[in-house]
Amino acid sequence: MAGGRRRAQHRAMGADAGPAQSVTLSVSFHAESIMSKEIALEALDLSAWIRAGDTIMWGQGPAEPVPLSKALMAQRQSLGGCKVFLGATYSDSIKPEYADCIAFSAYIGAGTNRSLAKAGVLDVYPLHYSQLTEAIRSGKLKIDVLFLQVAPADAQGRYSLSMAYEYLVPAIDNARVIIAEVNDQAPWTHGERTLTDQDIDVIVRTSRAPVDMPPAKAGETEMAVARNVASLVEDGATLQFGIGALPEAILAQLADRRDLGVHSGAIGDQLAVLTEAGVITNARKSIDPGVTIAGVILGNKRLRDFCHYNPGVQFRSSLYTHSADVLARIDKFVALNAAIEVDLTGQINAEVAAGTYVGAVGVSLDFTRAANRSRGGLAIVGLGAVVGSGEKTATRIVAKLSGPVSTPRSDTGLVVTEFGVADLRNCSMRERVKRMIAIAHPQFREQLEKAGASVMNG
Repeated sequence: MAGGRRRAQHRAMGADAGPAQSVTLSVSFHAESIMSKEIALEALDLSAWIRAGDTIMWGQGPAEPVPLSKALMAQRQSLGGCKVFLGATYSDSIKPEYADCIAFSAYIGAGTNRSLAKAGVLDVYPLHYSQLTEAIRSGKLKIDVLFLQVAPADAQGRYSLSMAYEYLVPAIDNARVIIAEVNDQAPWTHGERTLTDQDIDVIVRTSRAPVDMPPAKAGETEMAVARNVASLVEDGATLQFGIGALPEAILAQLADRRDLGVHSGAIGDQLAVLTEAGVITNARKSIDPGVTIAGVILGNKRLRDFCHYNPGVQFRSSLYTHSADVLARIDKFVALNAAIEVDLTGQINAEVAAGTYVGAVGVSLDFTRAANRSRGGLAIVGLGAVVGSGEKTATRIVAKLSGPVSTPRSDTGLVVTEFGVADLRNCSMRERVKRMIAIAHPQFREQLEKAGASVMNG
């Protein structure tokens, strides 16, 4: 197995080893190892590598090595029972019926994970995203087998982790086995870690378009929220943003800003649009000037092509993108995140909707606290004031949350709906209730006012 060599190599190379070092370390292994490691997909027998009880992990979103995950599902009954830890999934590789032999867990309920959650076969880890790295490194979240989708090796023999670094970097050093899909349509991206042949136990070569993210279609409500959020963002700010229609709509409203920077866990298609338009330059960043910092691509072909061999976008593990020590050094840090519902005192539920786990504890609190500490920073949460239509219309500004508290009211900064901005910083309970009601849908303000008295005393 490659595990021991992998850890030894990383200690020898360091995170920023250059091409000459990579060549020196890899050339002696290359000739003898590469041919024996390559297996055709149809000949891949996972039982030779996966033991009963093993936990398997792979990258999320477009980074999922779909041929490998589908092979696992197809062969699951011959593996003696195993576990899979998921990120956000947008392929059709996982289905509730596969829980007959596989125990599914995840940090998030987004995408097709939702079908697992609804079926009651998804075990959720309620972790802050910043805690995932340490959970993996310490073995509390034990990863035995790691599936990767990587870009073909460059001239120095280095495979890029392509679309996801984040928590995969610590998993590389802890996994017993690494099976890599080398996809010639995966972008080669610059980051803190590359792999060589000796790091990988099995190589499966493919040529396929990575999974695309669902279309980020913003309606009138999202656009109104986006305009209100955008009005708060100044030139020279460094942005973090989530994924989906609302974050993409917010970024689209920033086309007239100058010298914006990015330090974010995830990046979407608008990053490419705004960078090519000269809006995102990273010129005024207090750390990593001139460079966008990210952990994972959660976009489509436009973004993948933009990131391919682009040194202006640098990918890092979650240990860097979400580190409190790193984030504390960023001035004018603006965190842009969404929510499922917010109560009248500013408590935020970003996890459960209608009794189903659809979100995550995730990144919001990590970045919210960083923005609150940043000089000139802003912690912004955006959401539409209501969900549903007609008789099924429900308010998302509520007297009492229907799910867990993902972000406590003590950390919440600004809450934005299509009806305005509620700045909750340094506000008393009475003032918070007043400001939150003012951004609720008018249809629900009267009932929220009636509930407000008990809320202020609770």
